[in-house]
This record gives sequence, structure tokens and C-alpha cells, in this order.
Amino acid sequence: MRLRTSVAATVGALALVITLPTSAGAAEGDFTYRHSDEAGITQTSGLADPQSRECITLPEVSDARSAAAHSPRNNTNATATVFAGVDCEGAHFSLRPNGGHASERLEVRSVVFS
Repeated sequence: MRLRTSVAATVGALALVITLPTSAGAAEGDFTYRHSDEAGITQTSGLADPQSRECITLPEVSDARSAAAHSPRNNTNATATVFAGVDCEGAHFSLRPNGGHASERLEVRSVVFS
């Protein structure tokens, strides 16, 4: 009788764990920013459904010799914290979810999403 009760409890616990929702681990939506290409022409680039809680160095401005990106716009469902330096270092600023943005005066090289 005890074995049957233990097995039933184990199966019930396993079913509960399997049915619990899991986090996708990504912010949903787009994060865009502006930067200059090698010819000095302003381009708009972005991240689609970026990974959450992981520092992302913006590839177009990862080299310190290039001008930083600017005008970030956060159209994800997570708060985006942008950083002046690569690897999420230096001065930072948070952009609210679903439309938070900043002007061209905010220089950006990396971002992390909550």
C-alpha cells in the first residue's frame, strides 16, 4: 500500500513539474539603434527577440575606434539597460519596455534586458 502511494505521489509531482510554464529566456520584440557605417552613413540596426539577462555588445560598435551607437528604441516587453561601454560597462541608462527611447545624445555600445 505504501509503495502505491509513493508511486502516485511521484507521478503527480512529475506531472505538475512538466505542466508548469517555463521562461523562454528572451525579451519579445525589437530593440533598434542608429550608428554610422565605414562610409559615415547613418544606419539603423536592431536585435529581434534578444536574450534576457545576458549582456549583448552591439556588433557594429564593438570596436572602441568606431563611433558609438545612439538613439536606442526599446520595443521589447522587457526593460533594456544600455551601457556606454562594451561588455555592459560604464555609464548606463534604462529604457522602459514597449517604446522607451533616447535621443542621439545617448551613446550606446552594449545592452542587457531584464
